[in-house]
Order: sequence, then structure tokens, then C-alpha cells
Amino acid sequence: MTDELAADAAHPASPRPRPRRTALLSLFAGLAVFAYLFDQLTKLWVTGTMVEGERIPVLPPLLHWYYIRNSGAAFSIGENVTWVFTIIMVAVAVAIVFQLRRLGSAWWAVALGLLFGGALGNLTDRLFREPSFAMGHVVDFIQLPNFAIFNIADSAVVSSVVIICLLTLRGIALDGSRHTAAKRDGGKDV
Repeated sequence: MTDELAADAAHPASPRPRPRRTALLSLFAGLAVFAYLFDQLTKLWVTGTMVEGERIPVLPPLLHWYYIRNSGAAFSIGENVTWVFTIIMVAVAVAIVFQLRRLGSAWWAVALGLLFGGALGNLTDRLFREPSFAMGHVVDFIQLPNFAIFNIADSAVVSSVVIICLLTLRGIALDGSRHTAAKRDGGKDV
């Protein structure tokens, strides 16, 4: 029995996650799942009820549903290199998962959850929609005047980028710590 206690003392069990960390990871996961499912369900609705090129006024002239299949990125940039966007989306998703161990801020959990869900939403289209695996076209359907046609995943990604920019400008790090100009300059007057 004492040998077991000595072994336990030498190799303590891995610490259980703090309740705050569990809450942050739950917030991240919840928003990622919400963004992903909302995106995929709206795309399923659009492809099941509209024909490509159809436009439905919702709040004219501000908002229309306009179903297109986008083979490129925003504004159809890079139509002939769809595989590049697939690789980028996979890299973004992997990088987010890797960074989760440092997560210590609710706002960063929101931003990363939206980014992850949005990236996976469009990645699903790239992987499984026509014309072929990893070269699929993304379903876009939200049209505003004088702007790109986009989808829910795009909205989640853009929202996350806005949040990340605001967090960065306010000096809030991924772990929740605050960095001020005085700390960055080493407390010296410049």
C-alpha cells in the first residue's frame, strides 16, 4: 500500500481542468457547433428550395436571397485554385485546435468558436459538394446591395475577425491577460 502511495506521489494524476477553463471550452464548442449547423442547415434549405441563379427579395432593396455556387473565395477570387482554399481552411481549423490549450478569455472563446464553425462550414462544401472532392463549390445566398454574395459561414468568419481585431487593439491576449503599451515598452517612457 505504501508503495502505491509513493508511486502516486511521484506521478500525480493529471490536474482536472478548472471550471472556468471548462466553461470557456464549452462556450467555444457551443458557438462552433451553432455556426456550423446554422450554416449547413441554411445551405440545405437553399439548395432544396431554390434553383441556382434564383433571386428572392426579402427586404428589398437591402436584402435578397440569391443562390449561387462559388468556386473561388470572396468576389470569386481564385476560381481555378479551389484546392488552395481547402488547404487554408484545414490549416486554420488545426491551428485553432492547437491554440485552445492557451484559451483564457470568454471573448476569445467566442471569436475562435465562430471562426472554427465558419471554417468547417465552408470546408464541408469544399470537400463534399460538386464538382469533386476537395474542389467543391461553396453555396452562397445572402445578397446585400453593392457587396459580395455570402453565407452564414462567411458571416461567422467575418464576425470572428472583427472580434479578434478588437481584442488585439484592446491588448487582450488569448490567455485573457492584458497587455498595455507600458508593458510592451518595458515600462519606459518613449
